Order: sequence, then structure tokens, then C-alpha cells
Amino acid sequence: MRKLLILALVGLAAQLVDGALGMAYGLTSSTLLLFAGVAPAAASASVHLAEIGTTLAAGLAHWRFGNVDWRVVARIALPGAVGAFAGATFLSAISTEAAAPWMAAILFTLGAYLLVRFSRPLRANRAAGRLRGRFLAPLGLVAGFVDATGGGGWGPVATPALLVSGRMEPRKVIGSVDTAEFVVAGAASAGFLVGLGAEGFLLSTVAALLIGGLIAAPVAAWLVRIVPAQLLGATIGGVIVLTNARTLLRAGELDGPAPALVYAVLGAGWLVALVLAGRALRRTRRARAVAAAGLAAGAPAVAPSLASAATASTPRPVAPADRHLVAAVEG
Repeated sequence: MRKLLILALVGLAAQLVDGALGMAYGLTSSTLLLFAGVAPAAASASVHLAEIGTTLAAGLAHWRFGNVDWRVVARIALPGAVGAFAGATFLSAISTEAAAPWMAAILFTLGAYLLVRFSRPLRANRAAGRLRGRFLAPLGLVAGFVDATGGGGWGPVATPALLVSGRMEPRKVIGSVDTAEFVVAGAASAGFLVGLGAEGFLLSTVAALLIGGLIAAPVAAWLVRIVPAQLLGATIGGVIVLTNARTLLRAGELDGPAPALVYAVLGAGWLVALVLAGRALRRTRRARAVAAAGLAAGAPAVAPSLASAATASTPRPVAPADRHLVAAVEG
């Protein structure tokens, strides 16, 4: 019972992060499951089975609020499913000893990416043209493979790539990626079923993660109103980096002063990322205030860079289920 309670708290924490950032449910929950001693393949399989329920609910909500571009969903979901199925069967075929550092390395890399991503403002290219299949298909394939082998990564890989392209509204980027993830999670679960069999899924773990996620959903809608996504993303990125560094150091059999030195360097990098995230958040808020003041004074010719910075990160007055869409690109 105690273990199930801990797993429910893992699902709750992962959903809080995902609800505030629009990504990282699988990334956070897989990292915490590995830290708790769950085998890599079982952790990824259980997380993806739980995600079938969470992504279905998210996709329906996005569809209801008009946040889904079905053309993008179709062109990214199918290659994503192929990549996820291939990644799941690959992870199922290698031993636990070999899978642990592989999965930790992927999670470490994605955690480092979150640190970099949220330590600086997102610059979108508004002049770009329409997204094409030759961009979406490879993106979906890679994101799906990384998602299955790393236990998470669909959102951290696909969402920033589409946001930076500047060819879609942020709310439709995250809505389309979340909706497509339902297909990806299903394909990954099918791959794990083929590779591991039904016994590869820890059903009690799946149930606990799902219950925790459902409990956290309304809390996440409240959290996004008071906690800046910029700081939360940098914080979670640092936790993921340090947690998975432990597995990598063990795999490398480093001893003596080396581990302490590595942790010191990573800790310093985390602190720098938090400082930069705070500065980026303050710059964004100042730009927003200047743009708002200019409009209030009847000066529509506000500097384009300031207006862009303000509108790119200003939450719209929408329902709680939709607020995380804009919070994911704050800063």
C-alpha cells in the first residue's frame, strides 16, 4: 500500500509538471520510477499505458477548445507511432543492465535541454510558411522513438520544434502534440506488449500513476496561474539531470573525487540556468508592461519586439483546462 501511495504521488507530481509546462509527464514519471528502482522497460511500458488515459482526456479537451490542427496531427502521429513501436521493441530486447544507462542518458539529455530551453526566452519565426510533411514526419519518427526508449520525450522533442518554427499558434502546437500523443502512447504500449508480454506492465503502477494524474489535473490548472513556467521548467530540468547523473556515474564505475566534482559542476550549471530563467522572466514581464502601457496610452506603434515578447508569453483569459497552453511558452 505504501508503494502504491508513492507511485500515486509520482503520477501527481508528473501531472503537475505537465499541466504547467505542457510537456514532461513521461519524462518526470519515468525518472522518478527509475529512481525508485523500477526496471527501465517496465517503467516506460507502465508510463505509456497510463498515458493512453491521460492523453485521451487531454486530446478531447483540446478538441473541445479548438486547439487541434488535424492536418498536423495526422502527419506527426503516424510516424510518431512507428518510431514509438520501434523504440519499445528495441528497449524490450536489451537487458536491464544495458537499458538503465541508455535510458538514463536519454533522460539526462532531455533534462539538460529543458534547462537550456527555459533559461532563455523562446524566439518564434512568425514569417515562416506552412508546416510540411517532410518536416513533420521525421520529427514525429524521432520524437516517438525517443519517447519510447527514454520513457518520455514526445512533448520535449516535438513541442519546442513546432513552437520555434513559428508556423502555428502556441495553443495549437501543444493541443496538436498532446492529441497525437494518444496514438504514440498506444503504439508504444503495443510494442511493449509484443516485446515483454502482458507481464511487462505493472498494472498497479499504471493505476496509481493514472489516479495521481487525475487528482493533480485541477491542481495543475491552479498552479499554472501562480508559478511561472519559466522557473518551473528550469527547476524540473535540474532535478532530472541530477537524478539521472547518478545512474550514469554508477554505470561508468567512477569513484574517488570524480562523482563529487561532476555533481558540483552540474549543480553550478543548474544554478546558472535558474538565474538566467529569472532574468528572462523579468525581461518578458517588463516587455509586457511596456506594451500594455503603450496600448493604454493610445500608442499602437509599440516596438514590434516588445509587442511580440508580450503577446508570446501573456496568458489569455481562458478556462483552466486551456491555460497551460500559453504557460508552456511563457518567457
